[in-house]
Amino acid sequence: MADVDLPQLYLITPAEIELMTYPDILAACLDAADISCVRLALGTKDEDLIARTADALRELTHTRDVALVIDTHIQLVDRLGLDGVHLTDGARSVKKVRKDLGDDAIVGSFCGNSRHDGMTAGELGVDYVAFGPCGQTSLGDGSQAELELFEWWSMMIEVPVVAEGALTKELITKISPHTDFFGIGNEIWSAEDPVAAFADLRSAIVA
Repeated sequence: MADVDLPQLYLITPAEIELMTYPDILAACLDAADISCVRLALGTKDEDLIARTADALRELTHTRDVALVIDTHIQLVDRLGLDGVHLTDGARSVKKVRKDLGDDAIVGSFCGNSRHDGMTAGELGVDYVAFGPCGQTSLGDGSQAELELFEWWSMMIEVPVVAEGALTKELITKISPHTDFFGIGNEIWSAEDPVAAFADLRSAIVA
């Protein structure tokens, strides 16, 4: 990005994707801003559908030099030619996954709002730790990753951190000085115009 002090952007796909239309929407978002990474976060366990979706998105991301990681499915990383995996179990599987995928693969870990899980995952070799949700949501158990967590992490820990989940423009502005990435997903995909919604959220990022 033009300003290295600004958090970078990390896009998270919807849980359900319409392959006839979504790739064009994603491509427009990728062309609208510098994106560091896209996470394929499908809710399905249909391996064929995951593979077809990965093929479609990989073509878009790799031609733009954007990393493509997959949520959870470690064994599909090499098979589908992806750049790595996003784990959702804190630090529990990091050591084994890092060994299985090697040093070149991206391994990230979602750690909720747990400093302990985040620090442990960092010590075990993740490339980034994600905390969230940052905003209020009725999903999950209602716990949030508060601003104080990102403030503490940015002062104490060198492992890059992603802020994600129920983000608003107000939260983005508050967290910007204390995070390396914003993970943006349903905040824009549920909008009538995802590209415009993406631009609106980006406008809240400050140094």
